[in-house]
Amino acid sequence: MRCWWVNQNQTFRHEVGGGYLWSPKVNRDKSKNHFYETMREVSAGDLVFSFNNRKIMALGIAMGPAYTCPKPVEFGAAGASWNEVGWRVDVKFKPLLRQIVPKDHMKVLQPLLPERYSPIRADGTGNQIYLAEIPLRMGEVMLGLIGPEGEAVRLNAESHSRVKEELVVAPVNDILDRWDRELEKQVSEARDLSATEKEQVVKARRGQGLFKARVAGRETECRITKVSRPEHLIASHIKPWRVSSNEERIDGENGLLLTPSVDHLFDKGFISFKNSGELIVSGVAEQHSLQRMGIPVGAHFNAGIFTRKQSGYLEYHRDLILLKART
Repeated sequence: MRCWWVNQNQTFRHEVGGGYLWSPKVNRDKSKNHFYETMREVSAGDLVFSFNNRKIMALGIAMGPAYTCPKPVEFGAAGASWNEVGWRVDVKFKPLLRQIVPKDHMKVLQPLLPERYSPIRADGTGNQIYLAEIPLRMGEVMLGLIGPEGEAVRLNAESHSRVKEELVVAPVNDILDRWDRELEKQVSEARDLSATEKEQVVKARRGQGLFKARVAGRETECRITKVSRPEHLIASHIKPWRVSSNEERIDGENGLLLTPSVDHLFDKGFISFKNSGELIVSGVAEQHSLQRMGIPVGAHFNAGIFTRKQSGYLEYHRDLILLKART
């Protein structure tokens, strides 16, 4: 279990009430933000301290790792300057009856602050951050200050962490299904596509139609399991269908043929590939589950070379889909 501190001054009501964390993936100028990148490190069972109005007002348990998700519409003006697609982590929050003010406890908290990327300064005032990791010892002290409510959440978090293996193969979130349906509606209403083109773009979301035929013209087997029977393979987008242009959605270079379990792991960011073909396994994923799903965890595995255009799509996947290895 790791401990996280989230500043929710703008979005506290929406996120705690809705049971999630959400951040953009990058800054407006496309640069990386450390406190958005931390979203990629959260894992099931991690503890989240919600800071708002100078108080720790809620405690949460992460239900699973981050996933790509559109900006919540309920943010309204609070998120006007943020990108439309970001990271979401589902969190089971408990609003606290005993809300502590960290500034009142700095004699005990100050020696425990992180050396880098601390959410608060030595005097207890806040830093400009979204999500920051805090040391486990600091988290334990804060739970002690909160009292029985904090201990109850900690016990629930430990219990949830022990069963996180099951979450690797959890069903697709309803939010993503609704997002997909909305995107398909946009395709169906597009005036610059013919009826045939619309059909092919929609079929591509499921790895079917023209897209699969184009991918099969470049790929002959699953990159990891080496299964080659077409009926057992899915044409998986490297840059996800949800965030691709219509041209990218049917581009055969934006695809790999993968068995369903490998497709699931690749789509969710539990695995990726270097341009050299070397397999990347995220430390966020439960390693035993990956082994049972045919992933050679702990072994040097090369999936073969990629074309230059595939490598470009893979760069996107590594930068904005792959969940970060835990440090």
